[in-house]
Amino acid sequence: MDTLRYYERIGLIGDIARTPTGQRRFSDEHLEWLGVLKCLRDTGMPVEQMHRFATLAREGDHTIPERIALLEAHKTAVDARMDDLAAKRDYLLGKIDYYRSVS
Repeated sequence: MDTLRYYERIGLIGDIARTPTGQRRFSDEHLEWLGVLKCLRDTGMPVEQMHRFATLAREGDHTIPERIALLEAHKTAVDARMDDLAAKRDYLLGKIDYYRSVS
């Protein structure tokens, strides 16, 4: 819940309707957008870039080329992290095999 409040406060989530008691009422569009934000965050995109992406999305379709460029750059960073993790995983597997062979 703190993440939702934070995202709302910094402008990553647009206007959210509230009940008379102040509870947030998320629309289907909000939920879809939250899914996008979760994917970006889970893949390590910094909040500043997420904010830039959100700003571009609000500005309209003429920003699609810039959004594509931002996502492509992020994908490149994700790919590099995945390659690094795969190499480290292979190293761990080698260590496991070694220790199994000497025990």
